[in-house]
Amino acid sequence: MREITTDVFTPEQRSAVMRAVKGRDTTPELAVRRILRAAGIGYRLGGCGLPGRPDLVMQGRRVVVFVHGCFWHGHACPRGARKPKANADYWSAKIGRNRARDLAMLTALDSAGWRVVTVWECEMKAAGFADRLVAAVRDQAAAVSIPASSSD
Repeated sequence: MREITTDVFTPEQRSAVMRAVKGRDTTPELAVRRILRAAGIGYRLGGCGLPGRPDLVMQGRRVVVFVHGCFWHGHACPRGARKPKANADYWSAKIGRNRARDLAMLTALDSAGWRVVTVWECEMKAAGFADRLVAAVRDQAAAVSIPASSSD
């Protein structure tokens, strides 16, 4: 008996699609890197052995930047709050584990004296994002999530 699924792809096609999901050098990450370079802010890639392997590390500033996809990290936006219909239990558990891991890494980095800037994919589309990102990296706050709008 064949299992009924809501997926439009065959299992082989779905597997190929999931293999194509990149973990580094994503479009949002490249955009963040361009913004920081244009502002004259240097960084290193690869996490330098830090907890959570941050996307960008600014050793001299003691700042790390994580560029998070809203769906994968369970952000409180429409895309992040969307629940998959196919294999819902698996995805809910996976996203829950990702969120727990993100919190643990944030705590570990904060305890080690690092400032953490979290960039959410959806917030990158808002006007003035580049200025807010540069300000957050140069700021002295312990943990920062880039707000979608400014109170200027």
